[in-house]
Amino acid sequence: MQSFQEQDYTKRFDLSLWRKLIKVAKPYHKNLIAVVLFMAVSAIIDVIMPNMNAYAIDVFIANHSTAGLVGFVVAYALLTAVQVATIFGFLRQCGIVETGTCYLIRKLGFQKLQELPFSYYDRMPVGYLMSRLTNDTQRLADTIGWSLVDLCWGAVYLVACAVRMLTINWRLGLIVMLVLPPLAVISWKFQKAILAAYRQVRKNNSQITAGFNEGINGAKTTKTLVREELNIKEFETVSASMRSASIRAATLSNLFLPIVVSLGSLATAYALWQGGNSVIGGTHVFGVAMTVGTLTMFINYTVSFFQPVRDIARIFAELQSAQAAAERVISLLETEPDIVDSPEVVAQYGDNFHPKTENWPKLIGDIDFEDVTFRYKEGEKVLEHFNLHIQHGQTIALVGETGSGKSTIVNLVCRFYEPTEGKILIDGADYRTRSQLWLQSNLGYVLQSPHLFSGTVADNIRYGRPDATDEEVAEAARMVGAEPFILNMKDGYQADVGEGGNRLSTGQKQLISFARAILTNPSIFVLDEATSSVDTETEQLIQHAIQKVLAGRTSFIIAHRLSTIRSADRILVIQNGKITEDGTHQQLIAKQGYYYQLYTNQFQEEQGLEILDGAMARA
Repeated sequence: MQSFQEQDYTKRFDLSLWRKLIKVAKPYHKNLIAVVLFMAVSAIIDVIMPNMNAYAIDVFIANHSTAGLVGFVVAYALLTAVQVATIFGFLRQCGIVETGTCYLIRKLGFQKLQELPFSYYDRMPVGYLMSRLTNDTQRLADTIGWSLVDLCWGAVYLVACAVRMLTINWRLGLIVMLVLPPLAVISWKFQKAILAAYRQVRKNNSQITAGFNEGINGAKTTKTLVREELNIKEFETVSASMRSASIRAATLSNLFLPIVVSLGSLATAYALWQGGNSVIGGTHVFGVAMTVGTLTMFINYTVSFFQPVRDIARIFAELQSAQAAAERVISLLETEPDIVDSPEVVAQYGDNFHPKTENWPKLIGDIDFEDVTFRYKEGEKVLEHFNLHIQHGQTIALVGETGSGKSTIVNLVCRFYEPTEGKILIDGADYRTRSQLWLQSNLGYVLQSPHLFSGTVADNIRYGRPDATDEEVAEAARMVGAEPFILNMKDGYQADVGEGGNRLSTGQKQLISFARAILTNPSIFVLDEATSSVDTETEQLIQHAIQKVLAGRTSFIIAHRLSTIRSADRILVIQNGKITEDGTHQQLIAKQGYYYQLYTNQFQEEQGLEILDGAMARA
């Protein structure tokens, strides 16, 4: 299980957070206005109904008269019909707001993920991001579509009931409303505890989502290392923590509600006692005479008064849960990329979603590191005062131990990260004066562990160039030697590769990944341990393709198998972030330094394996 630590959030209810979320729902402001109108009409009718009931009791029942009863029934039926239509419109508009808000938040969240650089994904587990875009987003949509609207309705109805009670008997009304100050104090006391409990629930939910993600993606590793029992125990620990946090949150929320009900019942009982004595004894209640109808109406308003109070108490608890989700979603939406183009660059070259390709200069491929120092956040320096000049069209191989700085150099060239100090020039210009999209549109990157997307072989090859023709796709596959195995598949280029390419071998996925990179016709090519996980036959196919594809392009090869880089124009040995050897394969062999020792040892290992394989074959 991943041990990612989330940031701490504010202790109390954060109104500014909700303002930001309401802005997200702004495209649905007309629907929200409709909701408010329906809500207002519904609240008015709810206030009118007890008056009509009181009228019926005092006029028809008390007097044993039916005069005007038909008109009363018709008016009552019409009012009920309006109420039903209002509720239908209210529910429909709330549903539109809920689904629309959910769509917008997920859209903005996914767009933000497309904007964020590699460094963000290096520190943020996938499961936590999935939780934000699924569970947290749905929770917020429910809150904005329903809870906040219910809160507004409750507030309006509460005020309307209070005004009506005061007009009937202001002294008795004030006594009934004396329960509100203690409720406010209790609410304030409960807020912090409920919010903290729901934050823990959302945090545990993210950990569970991350656990599911790791468990599914790492199923093969789990099986081969026989970690099933240990994984189950770790998962049970997180699940038990969520269960405990959920019980605590539910207990606090449910404890608050009975307090509201109890105080409301006491107030209603007091009103019934005072009013009942008045009706039975013919006395006044605080100077006001009460009939049976008036008492019934007042009791109805008292009960109705505490209904929105109970609803507000329930919604209050829901808002604590929703704020825990809102904090996480807003933190994602407001995350600023570590690498951003300056306003001047955006004005000239556009951004990732609105590129001004007509202003883009042609990328030739000359690259210079000028006194570059780089460190990852809160880490030691990986490169310090690093200098390197690469002529366009050169193939540069990077060799060194794990952690020596090879991948860092490539990541800086690709602008996945930027120098802490110094600058990197491409074709003589600091690449920060060009757009990120300009550079990365000219990159071809083949990773050690290739990722394929669900879809067909052709879809994956043209992933970086959706407008590529079928013939261009086939030509890219032929260049890397992938076409024979593709045509041997039942549906050829239209064969489904499965999720993550799970229907293909590692070598086949690597060849498709290579073809995908070639199809974009990049000026800069990067092969990051691209042959370390493939079989000998696939390696030979890739080596043959490299000879053709890399010609005339500035290329970087990070290789474990040194036999794959013998034809490189320059081989750089990187040790502790510094270039300790630089030359062709023949030149470095002649120096008999680190590269010579590494190559000799690897060659002897490969020879030993070949002898062993031959002996086993003869046996």
